[in-house]
Amino acid sequence: MPQKTIVLTGASDGIGAAAARHLTSPSNRLILVGRSVEKTRAIAEETGSEWFTADFARLDDVRALAGKITDAVGDDGIHVLANNAGGIFGDQTPTVDGFEKTMQVNHLAPFLLTNLLLPQLLASDGAVINTSSIGHRLFGHIDVDDLDNTRRFSPNKAYGDAKLANVLFAKSLHTKFHADGLSAVAFHPGTVQTNFASDSSSIMRLLYRTPLKHLLLIGADKGGDTLRWFIEGTPGETWISGAYYDERTLTTKVNPQVNDPDLAEALWQRSAELVGIPSP
Repeated sequence: MPQKTIVLTGASDGIGAAAARHLTSPSNRLILVGRSVEKTRAIAEETGSEWFTADFARLDDVRALAGKITDAVGDDGIHVLANNAGGIFGDQTPTVDGFEKTMQVNHLAPFLLTNLLLPQLLASDGAVINTSSIGHRLFGHIDVDDLDNTRRFSPNKAYGDAKLANVLFAKSLHTKFHADGLSAVAFHPGTVQTNFASDSSSIMRLLYRTPLKHLLLIGADKGGDTLRWFIEGTPGETWISGAYYDERTLTTKVNPQVNDPDLAEALWQRSAELVGIPSP
């Protein structure tokens, strides 16, 4: 059996690291991506995986990463790209690219990476898995003319918008490329006990630091196994392309903006403009 090539971002910690452990198999070629050299190397050595590092707060890192992955996979293509890197951050200090960090790390960077890897994904009838969050429904309301939330910023709103963008991006990938063999999905992995929100001024960080987390949060291993379920699943059988899932359950409990195709297209066009790529 030929190996399944899987690119997994956010793989140095949390559910990404747990998913890498679950996916370790001779039938899988794992290419792990993380921000920390030490943490990413450790998970890669533990799982026998290839690995690269990139800081998603620097789009030049993302462009360089795409080139390295393209060189590594060659003509073999990519069967699954799991856009799992993300987080919630504090103030509005812009990245070196000039964008609000939460939106860049969670949406603009994976949007750019996915588009740069599209030839390899299409060559393999690949799948894109976006780790979103229930926060998209609780906090999100996107204005494509103000993705940085300069008029109404809060850490929760920035995170909700970015996770809503993940869902809309999956829907747009399905709309634009499913006829060419690509599938895409977004999912909420559960509220997981990780270092999530540790760098944030959001009220959510308090939950992650108190004993309540043991009652209200699931373990990273369980969230990682849900991510594995999507990665190893068969689009059209295990999960539906273009849809959003709450853990492994297809749900209609979504932000109303998810069902706005004009917004999804406007977000794609604006994102492409911001990261400097042509739009199909």
